[in-house]
Amino acid sequence: MNRAANRQLPLDARDVLTYPAAQLLAEPPGTSRTYQVAGLMLDLGPDLEQADPLEGTVRLARTNRGLLVSGHLTTSLATQCSRCLRDIEVPISVDLVEEALPSIEIASGVPIDPRDEPDVLRLNDHHELELEPVIREAIQLGEPIAPLCGPDCAGLCVVCGQRLEVGPHDHPAEDIDPRLEVLRGFPVDGEGETR
Repeated sequence: MNRAANRQLPLDARDVLTYPAAQLLAEPPGTSRTYQVAGLMLDLGPDLEQADPLEGTVRLARTNRGLLVSGHLTTSLATQCSRCLRDIEVPISVDLVEEALPSIEIASGVPIDPRDEPDVLRLNDHHELELEPVIREAIQLGEPIAPLCGPDCAGLCVVCGQRLEVGPHDHPAEDIDPRLEVLRGFPVDGEGETR
């Protein structure tokens, strides 16, 4: 028995997230197809990494112009807390609502000029809908600017760099960086505040 034949190959997002639409385009408006997405890891670029596979559904509905693409997908990103630098997973939810138009007239095979509507999602020359770039971009845009491990994360001690939630952080005055000593001379606005 060949072991290589039994080994599961990783899913290629371009293959999984490419949907044939020629038959759907030939059907009357209102006709739809629903597809499940499960266990899919995307290449999000050098700065982002998925922690969990992409899961959800994609629905293609025939309109009088093309297709209405809708769907709900979830995943999570592996990142760091912006306050304490702890490794965390951030859940991401992607809701799709897009119109996809043909790039070639299905009946005649004549190319359609995309300059009339340059910002609309287009089917490829084989009447297939390629959603990988759309979903990848939605996940990238869903990444939080400053992710937190929790809303009450105290962050790191400015003197020793340890997490503030772990142990006492009473540092003697001599532990203060001498380059910051000049800051002691600034006046304090609030009553009862110390320098």
